[in-house]
Amino acid sequence: MLPTEFCGIVSDAAWFADHQPLYRQEGIFERAGLAIPRSTLAEWSGTCGVRLEPLWCAQRAYLLRRTVLHADETPVPMLKPGLGHTHRAYLWSYGTTEYDPAPIVVYDFAEGRSGQHARTFLGDWTGTLVCDDYVGYKALFKKGVIEAGCMAHYPESAVIRSVC
Repeated sequence: MLPTEFCGIVSDAAWFADHQPLYRQEGIFERAGLAIPRSTLAEWSGTCGVRLEPLWCAQRAYLLRRTVLHADETPVPMLKPGLGHTHRAYLWSYGTTEYDPAPIVVYDFAEGRSGQHARTFLGDWTGTLVCDDYVGYKALFKKGVIEAGCMAHYPESAVIRSVC
């Protein structure tokens, strides 16, 4: 492993696991006596992403062989160059059930919340999809995917309560 590959891994771990954006990492490296510009850190991250893409594709293929999946989209702030502020992007997550013998979650980043992102990720997959009532999933149900609502989003007022 080359030193730059190791630094790329360290930078990605700091970015994704420790939530340290590249501009902060640049300052940390600078204080340690290493002049590593943000552009270099970004290049290392991109290289790691390209090298890990076959693993992501294999995980996605494995996931799509399951008959029951969970899906959710979570807003994440994204700094777009030139804007000077963040805007809302989404991290889509797709996972097996907790009862699967080999549970897995695969993440898919998108700049928007359009249901097209879920349709593109799932492709021609058919099965049961556990998700919230977000309208973006509805087109999947029209093409044969079975909707299983998520109880975490079920209105509390609709739950029948027994009185002792």
